[in-house]
Amino acid sequence: MATRAPALDGWLGVEAVRDARERTRDLVRHTPVLTSRSLSDECGGTVLLKAENLQRTGSFKLRGALAKVDRIAAAGGDERAAAGDERAASAAPAAAGGEERPAGGEARAASAARASVVAGSAGNHAQSLAYAARARGLACEVFMPAEASLAKVAAVRGFGGTVRLGGDSVDDCVARARERARETGAIFVHPFDDPEIVAGQATLGLELLDDVDDIATVVVPVGGGGLIAGVAGAVKAARPGVRVIGVQAEACSAYPASIERGQPVEIPGGPTIADGIAIKRPGGLTLPLVREWVDEMVVVSENDVAEAMVVLLERAKLVVEGAGAVGVAALLAGAIVPAQHGSTVVVLSGGNVDAGVLATVALRHETAEGRRLRFFTRVEDRPGGLARLLTRIAEAGGNLVTVTHVREAVPLHLRQTGVDLLLETRGADHAAEIVAALEQAGYGVELPTEGATGRPAATGADRLEPPIPGRSA
Repeated sequence: MATRAPALDGWLGVEAVRDARERTRDLVRHTPVLTSRSLSDECGGTVLLKAENLQRTGSFKLRGALAKVDRIAAAGGDERAAAGDERAASAAPAAAGGEERPAGGEARAASAARASVVAGSAGNHAQSLAYAARARGLACEVFMPAEASLAKVAAVRGFGGTVRLGGDSVDDCVARARERARETGAIFVHPFDDPEIVAGQATLGLELLDDVDDIATVVVPVGGGGLIAGVAGAVKAARPGVRVIGVQAEACSAYPASIERGQPVEIPGGPTIADGIAIKRPGGLTLPLVREWVDEMVVVSENDVAEAMVVLLERAKLVVEGAGAVGVAALLAGAIVPAQHGSTVVVLSGGNVDAGVLATVALRHETAEGRRLRFFTRVEDRPGGLARLLTRIAEAGGNLVTVTHVREAVPLHLRQTGVDLLLETRGADHAAEIVAALEQAGYGVELPTEGATGRPAATGADRLEPPIPGRSA
């Protein structure tokens, strides 16, 4: 199998990737590649899912973090090894004279007992670094954004890491971590812009080559570029004809402009459900690798990402965070067309998402699909007025979730009260049937916007008089 690749700064070569796989084999899982008949049928072509959300720590980040930490621990916390300066050692066999090196980290803890690592991260790199540091006997401190996922913060602490919250972005946290390293002498571990990190992430590419004989296209989420650079380097070294496509979230899409200009371009950034790839500026090492090997870079919207998360949950029974779902979002939105010959593999890069965020995304999807119907109407302000409305809803098969009386800031007759209702329905057609039944009974139904029924909100003039019980409109 061919393993040659262009000589670029930041790329240690395929032999270094193989070495990283051996050194991290004790903890890094070989994650499954899953078939998806529903996605294949909907998008066309054969779509496979690389379920890195099932990796230890919940994301691909463990690959790079452990490869880096293992090297630091083996060097007893040596700064040069941590900085990736000794590349020849990285690419060469671990032991002199061709002797085998143990796959695990059995003897490293004692030599690195006083060494410590520090990093800035939105959460996934932080979790993986804390996990790897504990496994190799190093102390770990991480800086995370003030709005970081609660689940990710708790996981870092659970793995023994010290968390410092503050800052608006990953870039802010990286800057704080660098300063901390200068102050304390701890070894700074960059989340993506480091040759050892890239080599560790590239082990995912080796697994794809092992598992998918007819691989034609690989779709990879992109933040700083460490994962896609590593995967592209490993895959294209063996199979140059495989297309590698990157996907970024719209709110943090610095790569298209950076690729065009040939240098890292910083963007303002903004809030995004894909917080794991919310990077304002590509890496100085990763950008040249991406420009060399990546065939295309596409951008997806927040709504597309949220929809992809729910599709993966409903159809594949996989919990995938926003950053990990951008590849599926690109397929569903038509931004990427699957290969007509061979398999298109979509990397699900992580599954660390707060339950509250997942619930919110699922509820939005239910509303968009017409399975939840919210509307405003008016009833008589007298005993039995609300009961008559709810009876009509029950007869139409709707299930009441919430009801709220609204008596202010809306036009009302003296004998009226407004009610805001949320119903569960069987789908968009059923929602339309409920609205029609209520209007037939004389109730003016106002939807918040043009919703799943496709009907515009009724005008205020139609709803000033209360419905007359027992009389159809």
